Amino acid sequence: MSDKPAPTDLKERLKKEGVKYCLPSYVDIHGVSKSKFVPIEHFDRMMNGSELCTGAALDGVPQDVSDEEVSSRPDPDSVIILPWRKDTAWFASDLWCEGKPFEPCSRNIFKGILAQAAEMGFTFNFGIEPEFFLLKEDENGGFAPIGPRDDLAKPAYDVRSTLDSFDLLEEIVSTLNDLDYDVYSYDHEDGNGQFEIDFMYRDGLTMADRFVFFRHLIQELAHQKGFFASFMPKPFSDRAGNGAHYNMSLADLESGENLFESDSDPRGCGITELGYWFIGGILKHLPALSAVISPTVNSYKRLIKEGSMSGFTWAPVFACFGNNNRTNSIRVPLGGGRVELRAADISNNPYLGGAMVLAAGLEGVREKIDPGAPHTENMYLKSESELEQLGVSYLPRSLGEAVDAFEADDLGRRVMGELMAKTYADFKRAEWDEYLTHVSDWEVSRYLKLW
Repeated sequence: MSDKPAPTDLKERLKKEGVKYCLPSYVDIHGVSKSKFVPIEHFDRMMNGSELCTGAALDGVPQDVSDEEVSSRPDPDSVIILPWRKDTAWFASDLWCEGKPFEPCSRNIFKGILAQAAEMGFTFNFGIEPEFFLLKEDENGGFAPIGPRDDLAKPAYDVRSTLDSFDLLEEIVSTLNDLDYDVYSYDHEDGNGQFEIDFMYRDGLTMADRFVFFRHLIQELAHQKGFFASFMPKPFSDRAGNGAHYNMSLADLESGENLFESDSDPRGCGITELGYWFIGGILKHLPALSAVISPTVNSYKRLIKEGSMSGFTWAPVFACFGNNNRTNSIRVPLGGGRVELRAADISNNPYLGGAMVLAAGLEGVREKIDPGAPHTENMYLKSESELEQLGVSYLPRSLGEAVDAFEADDLGRRVMGELMAKTYADFKRAEWDEYLTHVSDWEVSRYLKLW
């Protein structure tokens, strides 16, 4: 873009705004921000990749300690001055190694798939709806909602509980809006202390950058008030879990026109044939995608149809799609024009998740994969025989099943490359195996004195 500030101009602007340090940030396999702190006087060197790190020191960066170090190359368009520390500027960055982009870098992987979309004439519109818990630690080492009256059996949309946490929520929302996130609503969700903040969609890369920073920002603002934010998919067994639904559409690269919008959809969802093909590609690969968009052991304790004080959890369980009906994994929200993937949760790495889901959708477009008729009925009420007749299968029921599906599908290798796909599968397999061998409090309580 012609209006990008030259690095020299950006350096002077940041200095005038009081910035003393820069963070050329990149992410590990979890999508957590990592960085060195660079004095502003060394801005030019930093922008050219002067800051090196040992990839082997980070989760899921496939390097040996003897390999050449990776360097972070900041994206000048992504700069954010930390609202809670005005002397420090954060940049989303790509990793390079041996003088070229580092193939296993999460952000590089997403950029590669976005480039494929551009070659097909598309821009990827991407929105993420983050849910999270605001909690405080108690004197016994436990945790509870920060609102003193946030104890209802069914707290969803409750005004009183929201107002009890309003000081922190208002600070979060005001800060996000100062950073041009354009928050259009927020509410109390179905868990005590659980909230959702919705902000406007952006192009794919910008949204992934913003999602990474969003988690960092909320954690910092909560910490300043003596609280903490939890991005665990399901911290309470009897409450709904934390989703991060992906909302997606393809737009014309030149005009920006949404190519999913339709006023004459015979299937009734309000999307074009292109949108249905996109859904078809995602459905084809949904079991493998689960390992990336629902990436933890705990994620699969969210993906159950019952287990909330409100009854149904509203979490996806089946590999199916429909209209505004929330019992589908993929739905077309009221009004059409976009596709929502509900299986993604708040713990996902948005670069890897975005890359995998977009690649699957583009495959659906290229191969014109028809997903069939939308499901408009309550899928939770279907019997096993009815599901079988409809050809509807379950999503993976555990991280182990999801990793099996990931390894059996070549999509991960095509998107991430052989090295990162193997690294990802191996890392998640080890996580699952460690969980299986852990002796939990539940087991001790149930079996220690049973005989």
